[in-house]
Amino acid sequence: MTAPLAQEAQQASSSSTPQSLYEGSTQYRHWRFSPEQLAQMRSTLNRDAVSAIRDAFEADSPGSSANVSFLTAEEEHLLVKLYVGKIAQLCGHFRFPEEVEATAVSYMKRFYLKNTVMDWHPKNVMLTALFLATKTTNHPISLESYASQIPRTAPSDVLDLEFLVAQSLGFDFAVWHSHRALWGIWLDVQTLPDISIEELSRAYETALGHIRAARLTDAEFIYTPSQIALACFSLASPALASAWARAKFPSTPHSPVLDVLEPIKALILRDGSPPDVEAVREVDRRLRLCKNPEKIPGTNAYTKKQQELERKADEKRRRKAEAARIAMEEGDPFGSVLANKAAADMDDDDDDD
Repeated sequence: MTAPLAQEAQQASSSSTPQSLYEGSTQYRHWRFSPEQLAQMRSTLNRDAVSAIRDAFEADSPGSSANVSFLTAEEEHLLVKLYVGKIAQLCGHFRFPEEVEATAVSYMKRFYLKNTVMDWHPKNVMLTALFLATKTTNHPISLESYASQIPRTAPSDVLDLEFLVAQSLGFDFAVWHSHRALWGIWLDVQTLPDISIEELSRAYETALGHIRAARLTDAEFIYTPSQIALACFSLASPALASAWARAKFPSTPHSPVLDVLEPIKALILRDGSPPDVEAVREVDRRLRLCKNPEKIPGTNAYTKKQQELERKADEKRRRKAEAARIAMEEGDPFGSVLANKAAADMDDDDDDD
């Protein structure tokens, strides 16, 4: 993928450019994809989910999947996009800062690169992702206070999915955001000659609106935060964006960082609006009919699944208990592996003496 803006001009001339902080992040290493990769990931996830859920329907009641209209990958993405937009509404209600909102959005979008809405409804994941984001960004709120201010929400609705969400993120909680890069550009432009602070302030606010719109798109999976920030700043004020680029690359007639902006701007303008509510309502209605029965309490498939999980848990407990019993009978309560390690440590101590 492309490197951060400040290093792009140097890449062609040097392959030994020091690694930036962003390039060392889990976001850079684990959450960057091409548009084609994203489409393939979602298509494969949807296909596998439909196959598994169809089998669950048949196991629950043979022939029951024949008339089920499963969601497509595009319909799943549409539903997720609606609830991504609702995160901003919740953050406004709680008066959470921009960092919490942006982080929660990233968590939710990442979650649905690994999971399907037919297993986990976006409403529940949204509430959990936002609550998790308040903790990872150091803006915590008590679970009771959080749940009490959201209609028809119990604390368990939030906590039940917290480990699943964290696990789906690969426990990559740190997120690099484009609104912070935009703030850096704003500070840089203030140092340029003949700049109107009033004009700059208007451009910054407009660019911040584009940043928020970009959260509804796949931009953060494809481009770096600094590229997205400059693209949004260019949408707000092409003249100021060009002035910033000329100041950064004074020896280059045409700044290379400007070349990547057009596809980003097109992506934001095309996909940066909330989906049609009526279209999403129809998708949500169909989701009620094709939701994985193994996730619905009361169904035969759910009961069988829980019994299977409990059987596996019991088997695991029995194996551990048996291993502990054998170790105790052999006079080795810590197990042979720990005993051998302890003996080796004692030998090392003797050598030191």
